[in-house]
Amino acid sequence: MNRRAFLTTSTAFVGISTAFVGVLMTGFVRSRLAVAAPSPGPATHYRVVHTNAEWRKLLSPAAYRILRQAGTEPPFSSPLLHEDRVGIFNCAGCALPLYSSATKYDSGTGWPSFWNHLPGAILTSEDDSFGMQRTEVHCSQCGGHLGHVFRDGPPPTGLRYCMNGLALSFIPRRA
Repeated sequence: MNRRAFLTTSTAFVGISTAFVGVLMTGFVRSRLAVAAPSPGPATHYRVVHTNAEWRKLLSPAAYRILRQAGTEPPFSSPLLHEDRVGIFNCAGCALPLYSSATKYDSGTGWPSFWNHLPGAILTSEDDSFGMQRTEVHCSQCGGHLGHVFRDGPPPTGLRYCMNGLALSFIPRRA
């Protein structure tokens, strides 16, 4: 192979490699942007449906970021982390009862954690954002992002529903 053939072949290979890397990077950037898009957005299969503008009026900016854009609050920032009264934790977006205080426990993670949910209260989906495989938890009535569930919880379920406190409201049981 002479010098000209070598340069022509290697230049073509570099061009193909650069194009391939460009395609990969475009896909990566799109996947990251998809994570930042409102999640899950208005959907006709939820009983409570609002436009993004309506959700912004109903929720605080921080609650909107969590419930509608799959955000996460800083660890140890939620007053609900230390809520130890008897009662029910509801969706902050639509007031659906989600978790009983009887299933709440201190996971040490910095977010309110539960080992079980109320029947029919949640839906889950796969979440591969940030290079991790996780199971995302949504309110079954409005589709709001609540947090994630992990398989490192206590008995009897072995599950840890790690919830954002801003995605929840608490109603104490009357004595």
